Amino acid sequence: MNNINEYGPAELEPIESVSEDELRAVQLERLRWSLRHAYDNVAHYRRKFDEAGVHPDDLRSLHDLARFPLTTKQDLRQNYPFGMFAVPRERIARVHASSGTTGKPTVVGYTLKDIDTWSTVVARSIRAGGGRPGDMVHVAYGYGLFTGGLGAHYGAERLGCTVVPMSGGQTEKQIQLIQDFGPQVIMVTPSYMLTILDEMERQGIDPKQTSLKVGIFGAEPWTAAMREAMEQRSGMDAVDIYGLSEVIGPGVASECVETKDGPVIWEDHFYPEIIDPRTGEVLPDGEEGELVFTTLTKEAMPVIRYRTRDLTRLLPPTARSMRRMAKITGRTDDMLIIRGVNLFPTQIEELICRMPKLAPQYLLVVDKEGHMDTLTVKVELNPEANVGRHAEQREALAQELTHHIKSLIGVSARVEVCEPFAIERVTIGKAKRVQDRRPRA
Repeated sequence: MNNINEYGPAELEPIESVSEDELRAVQLERLRWSLRHAYDNVAHYRRKFDEAGVHPDDLRSLHDLARFPLTTKQDLRQNYPFGMFAVPRERIARVHASSGTTGKPTVVGYTLKDIDTWSTVVARSIRAGGGRPGDMVHVAYGYGLFTGGLGAHYGAERLGCTVVPMSGGQTEKQIQLIQDFGPQVIMVTPSYMLTILDEMERQGIDPKQTSLKVGIFGAEPWTAAMREAMEQRSGMDAVDIYGLSEVIGPGVASECVETKDGPVIWEDHFYPEIIDPRTGEVLPDGEEGELVFTTLTKEAMPVIRYRTRDLTRLLPPTARSMRRMAKITGRTDDMLIIRGVNLFPTQIEELICRMPKLAPQYLLVVDKEGHMDTLTVKVELNPEANVGRHAEQREALAQELTHHIKSLIGVSARVEVCEPFAIERVTIGKAKRVQDRRPRA
């Protein structure tokens, strides 16, 4: 897929093509401001810096950032709701909150200037993905406290696009509006895009015949194999957008449609590091570890060395002057340990996508039998596989996937090949890929 020529040339912001020295100078100046802003106005940071024996004036080079303490989601929760804000509450123009399965949500705030910055980086992201002023953008991310919907919305408007604020759910209506309105761009989670494609095909609609040219997918990890499968089914260019509420929301990084070689981090606003998740040591570019971000321009809620829990690598610049991040291989908090083997859901997804008779809809069920962990992989048949009720063919597919999981990941698993559409679809938010039923210690 590559429809970029249909859109004409993209006019880049000057910062997207500056030299490395110029970019580093901008980062250093902004980092000094952000550290001072956090220290002077957030009691949590002042206490943490003092305990670590560091002061904002100690930052003389970008490498000095490694001396400052890391920030975790638990820090944000302990300061719930507004303890991490660096401006008076009256200056907060908007509040968002990330959902959490346990404990309180993490609350984030924005000044009007922060919303302007956020709109700018999302507009930059949409343009990098192939969107252009005048395009119609169908936003199927959830609206509300989740940052996805409104983040995409404001960014698309900033770029000069026509926005369809559909939000998540109502899949049949999503498809009706896509057919009736003719949008060129859709912004949605990859798992819900699969649901939309499934429903289109169920209705006898060929996704390749719709108006959609670009899909900007984010909010959850997805693999290169998933990209290839979606592009083949839809005829769209599928690009990756990355972000998280604690840093700003969607638009921290985004892929360029002309290269599709990993999201470009907008380093003029967000400074990245990779650390060893066990020791906290900063790792050199190219080595895999946990992604850490420091905001450079946020007023309401600066974050200093925030641990994202996402595992990736920093890669050199290509289409833009800023570094890229490799595909997220998993999260330190969604890693499963099955009989001593570390496993990420995306590893299973990649193996499923290699088997054309299986659909990329799956659920990992973890139980404990006696003292042993067990893993069951539930996966759907591809509706076009022409397997039907042939038990022998299903068993052969199950055995093949079982073999791949054992030989390539090192875990013994039971595989259940289910009917098409048997696994519950996500309509709002992120797909639930894991059901861990082991007793809590």
